[in-house]
Amino acid sequence: MPVWSCPPVPIRSASNFVDRRFSSFVLFSTAFFLIYMSLRVMFVPPPAPPVPVAAVEDVAPEDETGPEISSIADLDDPDAKPAEEENIERPEQPEWRTLGSMDPTTGHFMLVTLNSRGAGIERIELTQRKENGRLKYRRVDVRSGYMGYFAANPLSTINGVRVNVVGPGTPAALAECEDESVADGLRAGDVIVSINGDLISNSVAMDEWMHGTEPGDRILVEVIRGDDTDGAGEADVSSKGRSLKFAIVLSEHPLDLVRMADIAGEDQIPGNLSRLSALMTVGKVGRREIAPGEKTLTALNDPGELIWSVAETQDNDPAGKVPGEEGPSDEGPGDVAPGDEAPGDASETIEFEVRLSESEMKAAGGRAIGMRRSYSLQPGSFVLDMDVQIDNRSDEPQELAYRLEGVNGITLEGWWYSNKISPNWGGSAARDVVYRTTTEGHELVSGYGLLKRARAAATPDDQNLFAPDSPAPDRALKYIGVDAQYFTVAYLPPEGQDEFTSFRRATAALAVDASAIPESQERAVNTTFYLDSAVAMVPPGSSLKQSLRVFAGPKQPELFAKYGLDDCIYYGWFSWPAKLLGHLLHLLSGVGNYALAIVLLTVCVRGAMYPLSKKAAVNAQRMQELAPELKKITEKYKDDMEARVRAQRELQQRVGFNPLSGCLPMFVQLPIFIGLYRTLSVDIELRQAAFASWTTWASNLAAPDMLSYWGDWLWEYLSGRGTGWLGPYFNILPVLVMLLFLVQQKMFMPPATDEQTAMTQKMMSYMTLVMGLFFFRVPAGLCIYFITSSLWGIGERIYVKRTLPTSPHFDKAILEGTVNHRGGSGESGGELVVPKSPSPSGGEGTSWADRLRQKMNPEEPTAPLPRDRKRPPAAKKKRR
Repeated sequence: MPVWSCPPVPIRSASNFVDRRFSSFVLFSTAFFLIYMSLRVMFVPPPAPPVPVAAVEDVAPEDETGPEISSIADLDDPDAKPAEEENIERPEQPEWRTLGSMDPTTGHFMLVTLNSRGAGIERIELTQRKENGRLKYRRVDVRSGYMGYFAANPLSTINGVRVNVVGPGTPAALAECEDESVADGLRAGDVIVSINGDLISNSVAMDEWMHGTEPGDRILVEVIRGDDTDGAGEADVSSKGRSLKFAIVLSEHPLDLVRMADIAGEDQIPGNLSRLSALMTVGKVGRREIAPGEKTLTALNDPGELIWSVAETQDNDPAGKVPGEEGPSDEGPGDVAPGDEAPGDASETIEFEVRLSESEMKAAGGRAIGMRRSYSLQPGSFVLDMDVQIDNRSDEPQELAYRLEGVNGITLEGWWYSNKISPNWGGSAARDVVYRTTTEGHELVSGYGLLKRARAAATPDDQNLFAPDSPAPDRALKYIGVDAQYFTVAYLPPEGQDEFTSFRRATAALAVDASAIPESQERAVNTTFYLDSAVAMVPPGSSLKQSLRVFAGPKQPELFAKYGLDDCIYYGWFSWPAKLLGHLLHLLSGVGNYALAIVLLTVCVRGAMYPLSKKAAVNAQRMQELAPELKKITEKYKDDMEARVRAQRELQQRVGFNPLSGCLPMFVQLPIFIGLYRTLSVDIELRQAAFASWTTWASNLAAPDMLSYWGDWLWEYLSGRGTGWLGPYFNILPVLVMLLFLVQQKMFMPPATDEQTAMTQKMMSYMTLVMGLFFFRVPAGLCIYFITSSLWGIGERIYVKRTLPTSPHFDKAILEGTVNHRGGSGESGGELVVPKSPSPSGGEGTSWADRLRQKMNPEEPTAPLPRDRKRPPAAKKKRR
């Protein structure tokens, strides 16, 4: 049997094999790690700064970043302990509370209405008074009388109008009851059933009835006072109640700077949502946070829809004076400077509270929490102090953050005719978001851009202003708010602090149904914003807090400078003449009113330009004398345009006539026109400035004069707000401006010398009429300027024409070309000098302008005629 033999196989050492594998693993791991770190540095953004997390014993100082965390033990029953709360009782019906007053003796500049449903701001009215006692900032789009804001349900159609709130100092609060045993003033719970004997069924009917009233009218209001209401909270007139009659003297409408979108009256725009301002909700709990485009956490009972409890109401008036109650006062209503607090601590404070039980928070991935917020208002101030707080009411630490919405529903006054100046090329809406950070400075986010973004995206998303991963300087927020033409409502850091450092995200948003906004009314889109706080690990029994201020006031330069809002007052690229004219108008307004100040300003400007205007009049008369010669040239060169233009230019140079010299006064007035237009669009003092105190016509020089309302019978295409070419009011001042322009054209325009000139002049007349359509909604103050300037120009032309010599300006020899016009500036045409050939040295006989022209464009020597040419001498033939 054969025996097979195998070659010897080398035996590898086990330890050598393991060392090789380990070495390869280490080598490849190191290479992979180095490559990964290189790619991470190149492509991965830097990590977000660590989210501030604080504990009770590690509370950050006030000047450092991070949310404020404090104990809540002193806010509750000392014997109570954080525990699970399954059965939380909440109020069934919302309550309305007010801060401030309309009574001038209290010194308040604002009347704020708060709603316990969501504990948000429902309405802010400006109630500052002038020295004469009238409202300094009233609604300019309403001329009817004002009884007060009742927070009535606009959807209710039966059973009268239920009064849910009565603001202190309003006409309703001062109403006199016919029954002397009953205290004066309407109160919450009353039901208005008739006015002057006319039945009132709902708030719409009451608004229509009030539309025919005027400030100062005395009306008789019948109310049913009782405690019986139906389950929906609406009044039941059929139930037993006491009928009372009150006499009310109506006042002017205070400007409702912040209001609900569904009570905007004629400015109500389809698609704008009615939502309270400054609502608060849970932004993040544990790992769950609000999804992009959403208003609240999924599966969470939205605190903005819950009815909060009014936890506490404080009135810190040291004198114990009730707002709206008469009492002695050493200061008048106009003696408190804007933004200055009244002497003493006379602030009013209202606090709200809501709790979310363990079971309610479990659906959102959290434990029991509580939310608190308070509002405080000082007399003589446009600032509302606001504190927000979220409490951890469980027995375990929770990672919490809140979302604070901004204001919305800012006044829309004049959105269909005004032109808000914007630093953005795309223009601005009537309401835009403004903010300022340390890095970017002042920025404006247009409502147009937000609406376009919402319509373009498949899933509408808001526009982030900064995000959690932004560098710290980008998140250092100095202010953020909503900006209107003459007013701004903004969130400011608490007093003594320059910037917010505890917000991780700021976002510009819309409170609208983007698909329902009409294209012709996009400018009135409801703009807002929201802020997300930094995330903090809140221990049991502690709270996350933030203090801030809500500024709601007019664009007064001194006031805005005090709060660091200077950049919100924007004049555009033509700011220097606008500010100069504004100062001049303020100075001249001391003679009476701003209408007379504009007239005086126009007279001063036109008087200073009289030499130029006289020269233009002389130029026009000389043009008329040249008309026959120009007509001859036109007939001579009928078919040769180039030759005709050259001959006309030679004629004008020969007689010393410059056709453009008459345009100089127009160019000088251009900066004044643009500057005055910018001043009327920005200066708050010109808003609400009336033409005269004895008439309601042209009661706002920054708006059209609004002589008569024709929106109820004219086509929507012409009279619609934002949709019509002309607007809902007939304005007489633009019509007068166009008539005066046509008269000026007829007087100043020289007679046509040919058919082309006649056609041009006719087209200019038509263009003036077309321009009148675009000018139909310009401010009344600008129309007063045009009217005064046109009347001055007509009178000036008549006067100058009488002072001009009757002799011709041009001698016949000049027109024939045998004599040139040189030098002399006399009105008779100057000296007549026989033309000379210019000397090469530019000596006597030529002006400096002619010498300069000869050096820049030397004339080529004329070629001699053939008969004058000299033949070169013939070369002599060489003899051979």
